[in-house]
Amino acid sequence: MSQDTIPSIFLHAANTYNKKDAFRYKQGRKWIDVSHGDVVEAVDNLSRGLIALGYRTRDRIAILSENRLEWAVADFAILSSGCVDVPLYSTLPAAQVAYILDHSEARALFVSTREQLEKIIEVRDQLPHLHKIYSFEPIDDIDGVESYDSLIEAGKSADTVKSLEERVAEITPDDWASIIYTSGTTGDPKGVILSHRNIAANVTSAVIAFEIGPKDTALSFLPMSHVLERTGGFYAPYYCGSTIAFAESLEAVSDNLLEVRPTMMVSVPRFFEKIYGRVFDTATAGSVIKRNMFFWALNVGKIHTKQAFDRRVSRVTAMKYGVAKKLVFSKLKAKTGGRIRFFVSGGAPLSREIAEFFHAAGLPILEGYGTTETAPVISVNTFDNTKPVSYT
Repeated sequence: MSQDTIPSIFLHAANTYNKKDAFRYKQGRKWIDVSHGDVVEAVDNLSRGLIALGYRTRDRIAILSENRLEWAVADFAILSSGCVDVPLYSTLPAAQVAYILDHSEARALFVSTREQLEKIIEVRDQLPHLHKIYSFEPIDDIDGVESYDSLIEAGKSADTVKSLEERVAEITPDDWASIIYTSGTTGDPKGVILSHRNIAANVTSAVIAFEIGPKDTALSFLPMSHVLERTGGFYAPYYCGSTIAFAESLEAVSDNLLEVRPTMMVSVPRFFEKIYGRVFDTATAGSVIKRNMFFWALNVGKIHTKQAFDRRVSRVTAMKYGVAKKLVFSKLKAKTGGRIRFFVSGGAPLSREIAEFFHAAGLPILEGYGTTETAPVISVNTFDNTKPVSYT
């Protein structure tokens, strides 16, 4: 099976790697592993349920949810049904949610929680195209809302629906996959139509650039409704068998880094700026010896990084950098879980100061540039060809 549609990528990875920990999420204090087999079964049944209810090719189905396992299952199921998904930021106010649902003519909507559902109740009379609402979490006291689990159960008895493999084979690369709405900074949000080919080509190219594989673990915390996380932090690592762990929340990322110990993560400059700020404040608030040690290590790291980029690290620099890593940078790396091989940064320019600091600390940031319309990556630094602030 070729990997030129998202559902074909989904099946390819599941059949190739068949891991016990394709996905991970935290329940209470415990991290739960979810296998490829379990995900395939859920996607198959959810997709069957959608088809049995009459959803057809190019029908729009929206997702209003934070990052979680059900988001991924719903996404794969919608696309495996031949439908088009419309991802919505969970932070959007009711008025913007209503605009996007109406403009996209979404026939169905998946919501994560009661809080998200209340936004829809507020604007329900403005949505003539919306026929069904499905909730990831059980909500029994509101009319017109059905559960995600009930849709999966309905799919189990939909015997007349073709097999998942047959359904996936009928989807073509030029079929619509998603309508992603950009921020409305210059007016109402604009819907960007992306085909399966658009996204799949970006995914397969990203895998080559990032050099990721089944031994990697990605921590997902940027919104999956944003195309950067969806392609770089979800589809790409999934495609090559990496484990994807869903962060509990933005506030819990620091703790989740220590618990999951990821090897890669996609983020935006603001995340790196916050880390840098905390490290800098801690270093400058310490004793004179610790402060001097930090700035000495940072200077050595910058020299090492520059020489490494030029492929001519001197013996003296290498020795000094070894000491700097042991005394200073190892502590920073430990706070990211100790296994990070690289970060990916996008969405906005990353300052030279931040980029050089992370490279010096042995936590390389691969900067990318792109747009929603290009699904999204146009260009990205690689391990073999990295230049900080290369967007300038």
